[in-house]
Amino acid sequence: MIRRIINIDEEKCNGCGLCASACHEGAIGMVNGKAKLLRDDYCDGLGDCLPACPTGAITFVEREAKAYDEAAVLAAKANKEKSAPLPCGCPGTASRAISRDAVKEVKEVSAPIDGVSSELRQWPVQIKLAPVNAPYFKGADLLIAADCTAYAYGNFHKDFIKDKITLIGCPKLDAGDYSEKLAQIIGNNDIKSVTVVRMEVPCCGGIVSALKQAFMKCGKFIPWTIVTISTDGRILK
Repeated sequence: MIRRIINIDEEKCNGCGLCASACHEGAIGMVNGKAKLLRDDYCDGLGDCLPACPTGAITFVEREAKAYDEAAVLAAKANKEKSAPLPCGCPGTASRAISRDAVKEVKEVSAPIDGVSSELRQWPVQIKLAPVNAPYFKGADLLIAADCTAYAYGNFHKDFIKDKITLIGCPKLDAGDYSEKLAQIIGNNDIKSVTVVRMEVPCCGGIVSALKQAFMKCGKFIPWTIVTISTDGRILK
């Protein structure tokens, strides 16, 4: 079939690999130090890779190409996630629930220096590291927060983390897309509600977009709210 698809000019490509990281479908890879479209059927023709290229080596063309195969892309992503080792083999990424009552029983921990206790109820918190299935997701109110929000808003633990299961990320700095991971977490678990806390900066909209896509992918639509924090620490809406 004739369809729109990307074209990579190897002479302009400087081998930085940014396009491969930006390609959520895994259609682009690095071959002999140059970016290459590995599979036509993995390219959706939307061009998320274009703005990532610093040399303008990527353009759209209309040519004979296999149709985009979303099922194959999702299967490849799932297989990659299953086989991916923990980062650096770090035991600190192991999933566990945190009982706040148990923590309070330990005097050394229950008396924080500044008098403010943590409300975190599970580990890990990074979206990229979180398991897709865990007992603490059952019946949970889920908090999905941009990294910077906890630094900008002073009472973050009490007002947002308390009684919730927390996931954090930064769509501007993290490679890849959160929507597939969030779709698995929401689809595989009995999540009661979702609260998104983002900064007012435009790039934070990526978390909201990822959640909307996750709802569509898993076919679940549960109550959700968005809270926006200003850079000076105010709740805007």
